[in-house]
Amino acid sequence: PAHPIDMRLTPIKSSNISGAAYNAATRILAVQFKSGRVYRYQDCLPWHYRGLIEAPSAGKFLNTHIRRPKAKARHH
Repeated sequence: PAHPIDMRLTPIKSSNISGAAYNAATRILAVQFKSGRVYRYQDCLPWHYRGLIEAPSAGKFLNTHIRRPKAKARHH
């Protein structure tokens, strides 16, 4: 699978998140935080990605719709 950094990150206006990328073939959503850490969330659907980049609060969307339901995040 593609490494998250190899995917094109879409910038996000957020106090903690700098950007996100989605690979539809692998269903991996990569989220890069301002600290530079990248987390990969598996089994995500396109609406997870769209919702994250369009949300008024990306952090709240991440916690509510992605992080809690998908506790399988892997740090790289």
